[in-house]
Amino acid sequence: MSAELIKRLIVDCSENIEINREILTELDAQIGDADHGNNLNRGFQAIKENSAEIVQLNLSDAFKKSGMTLVMKVGGASGPLYGSLLMGMGKQAGEEPITPQKLSKMLWNGIEDVQKRGKAEAGEKTMLDVLIPAVKQLDKDIENGSLFKETIENVIKASEEGLESTKAMKALKGRASYLGERSIGHLDPGAMSSSLLIKAVCRVLNEKSNSKIDD
Repeated sequence: MSAELIKRLIVDCSENIEINREILTELDAQIGDADHGNNLNRGFQAIKENSAEIVQLNLSDAFKKSGMTLVMKVGGASGPLYGSLLMGMGKQAGEEPITPQKLSKMLWNGIEDVQKRGKAEAGEKTMLDVLIPAVKQLDKDIENGSLFKETIENVIKASEEGLESTKAMKALKGRASYLGERSIGHLDPGAMSSSLLIKAVCRVLNEKSNSKIDD
């Protein structure tokens, strides 16, 4: 994965969070403390500001550095959770290249670290309700030998369906859990930000679809 591609991923993820900051804040205001958009944007802008340094690191350290930046810069639960995701992915990055199979291993390791940090599982109205379906879909497409563009589309669709599923869930984690039944009927802001990030990553990879992931 080239330094240019890593920089594009950083920029596009940061911009997608910034553009949708108010939407994230509005969602969080309904079932949380209305800080998810601003907090997450601050963290991703910090990654963007450090991108010149990050792209010079090996892949594993680039993920770890980005994750630690989120832990240090993002308040609330989002920083430690997204930081755990990226640092967990970094542990499995290893040597180049990144194949779809390795990407899956990286994502599952990151998800496992998020689960440990947040003591959460799928179905509890969290970011996991987007991440887990998306990676399961990635695995399914790898197994089926799907075309790259088709895989990208399927992963985005899985993330969108995962996000929508949180509306019917009762929150069992975080501040939203204090609302009990009243949390039902609202999209989870963490699931929304996860969906936004997946779309940003997929958009960049789709533009590179005439090349290999490891270009």
